[in-house]
Amino acid sequence: MKVSELLNGIRKRDLVLPEFQREYVWSKEQAKQLFISLAKDYPVGSLMFWKTDQPPELKNINELPDKLGSIQVILDGQQRLTTLFMLIEGGIPPYYLDVDIQTDPRELYYNVDSGDFQYYQASRMKDNPVWLQVIECFQYQDINVFEIAKKLSESDQEAFELANKFNTNLNTLKNIQTIDLTVQNVPPHAILEDAIDIFDRVNSQGTKLTDADLALTHVTGKWSQARKVMKAKIIDLEQRNFFFDLTFMTRALNAVVTKRALFEVIHSAPKEKLEAGWQTLSKILDYIVTVLPQSAFIDSTQDINSTNVLIPWIAFLAQHEGKFPNEKTLRHAIHWLYAAHTWARYTSQTDQRLEFDLSLVSREESPWNELCNQIIDQRGRIEVKNSDLEGRGIQHPLFRMALITAKAQGAVDWFNGAPLGTTHGKSYSIHNHHIFPQAKLYGAQFDGDNHLHRKIVNEIANRAVLTADTNRDISDMLPTKYFPQVQENYPDALNKQFVPIEPELWKIERYQDFLEARRQLMAIKINEYMAGLITEPEMPQELGIMELIKLGESATLEFKSTLSWDVVQNRVNKLLRKQVLKTVAAFLNSSGGTLVIGAEDDGNIFGLEEDLSTLGKSTDRFANLLTTLIIDYIGAEYASLFEIQFEHVNGQKVCRVNVSPAPIPAHMRGDRGSEFWIRFGPTSRMLDSEETVSYINLNWN
Repeated sequence: MKVSELLNGIRKRDLVLPEFQREYVWSKEQAKQLFISLAKDYPVGSLMFWKTDQPPELKNINELPDKLGSIQVILDGQQRLTTLFMLIEGGIPPYYLDVDIQTDPRELYYNVDSGDFQYYQASRMKDNPVWLQVIECFQYQDINVFEIAKKLSESDQEAFELANKFNTNLNTLKNIQTIDLTVQNVPPHAILEDAIDIFDRVNSQGTKLTDADLALTHVTGKWSQARKVMKAKIIDLEQRNFFFDLTFMTRALNAVVTKRALFEVIHSAPKEKLEAGWQTLSKILDYIVTVLPQSAFIDSTQDINSTNVLIPWIAFLAQHEGKFPNEKTLRHAIHWLYAAHTWARYTSQTDQRLEFDLSLVSREESPWNELCNQIIDQRGRIEVKNSDLEGRGIQHPLFRMALITAKAQGAVDWFNGAPLGTTHGKSYSIHNHHIFPQAKLYGAQFDGDNHLHRKIVNEIANRAVLTADTNRDISDMLPTKYFPQVQENYPDALNKQFVPIEPELWKIERYQDFLEARRQLMAIKINEYMAGLITEPEMPQELGIMELIKLGESATLEFKSTLSWDVVQNRVNKLLRKQVLKTVAAFLNSSGGTLVIGAEDDGNIFGLEEDLSTLGKSTDRFANLLTTLIIDYIGAEYASLFEIQFEHVNGQKVCRVNVSPAPIPAHMRGDRGSEFWIRFGPTSRMLDSEETVSYINLNWN
């Protein structure tokens, strides 16, 4: 059948595409090679159609044309036909939408002088008339090769000879429309199962389709809407910065329906199980993309090295009514997720490792420790060492793990104080910043052409995360110039991104020492954060202040130096009270906890002397002030959920506030309206309105 007839059949919807077919996935290079082969009259393989009056679900066709007997379903060759349609017709075949085209080959150009095909390159093609867009060659009939030749010739004779050459090559391209492609036909009496079996056999003999593609074909053959609902869900989750593909969705559905990872096991699943499994999976995905930002500081799939680490989560949640049964289980699941991400559990032998891990999930009530043991067996350890960071670039999972840990500590931008976990907009988008500028390092100590030197200059220990505007403002300043300003404006900001605070290490001649010190800090903080997820100690009420302080800050324990006294300005600063109130609100909305006022972050006792000096040295007035603040800013209904006590430590008074978890959500009155705070790790975190609604739905009926 001639190419022109095939394209006409597609245009008139006589040739249609079944829903179980994958989308257009050819690369630009594959599209180019097809046209090179056709121009050289090389064979490009046969096509396979199924002529039927009972077609399966079809792509992008809600109502069938009134000519059922003439419909031919494309079983093999759709990538070639789609390429031909786009480059000859100039549009997208009616069986596809724009979003279905992963790579668009329509920028392919043809050289009428040499007969070469290349994608547009300004350096080669701008103002060069022999390069014509392939689409234009087919769509426009008034291409004047003689005019092109005249621009390149010094005489009419030379122009005439060139024009003949150009015309011959142009006709070679246009004659692609007249080429006959071999078409094989599936017998009309075949039913859908036969067509899928033939499709499976044809595509499994080569490497055209992956196991996931074939599995989705079988799923869609039984449940015709599968591909559509998966794609709709993918688009929905993209709005929340979580990006998945059909391979992930198929693998996830397999985990829910069969509790297995190998794709072929889902081939035999009946339609009823597939539809029910999808309903479960859809809810689980909504739950996961809510939990990850709030509890794991994973704000996007860009924060993890592979979406496959979510498959064991999905399998577990499918067996536990779609939710983690308690906070302890959630924290252990997050701990495993971090380990699997950091040590690239599924970047090789993916199917085999997932298959084994899902078997653990299906038979263990709490599989997370055993799953971690598998990583230890694979790598020897989970803990991060300084040497693991040496020479690693930002593409390594450890960089993302360092960012997660920084966000968990409440990291903020160094120049504007914006929280790095909740940035929005172009100016506040996240950028990866070189602490020591590349230009200064290459000019001082390192050679930009040396591979090892480039690794040292660009390694994780020389990278921080800042908002876009700040990254531009710093430009190529050395840390000796801007770090003092950061320390003055945001005293804890460097520490929260594991930056050594010894000024000597900020000098460019001490760059190697800076890297070594920062690697050590990063490894320590990552390990502490990981360990805190699974080893957080119980804190019985009978523990005294000193015993509590020795435990260090955690999800249920926080220290504040003062209530109102500003130790920098040496005066009362009422704005500081919000720091205490947000901690109380976060404890109410989480699992409760203890706030110690009069203790510094490192556990040193500061005491209440300065605060009490403004209150007639009366602890009763201090307690009344704190109670009034909590009632006024959080609510009187929570008055029974906190208890204020005073203790003496080394001759100094400190205040202890024990807070119980609230049976209803606790909102705090802030400068811009209602604020909702939660506790995770050793920090308090404010949620935006959408996150607040999701959190409340997950934690209160």
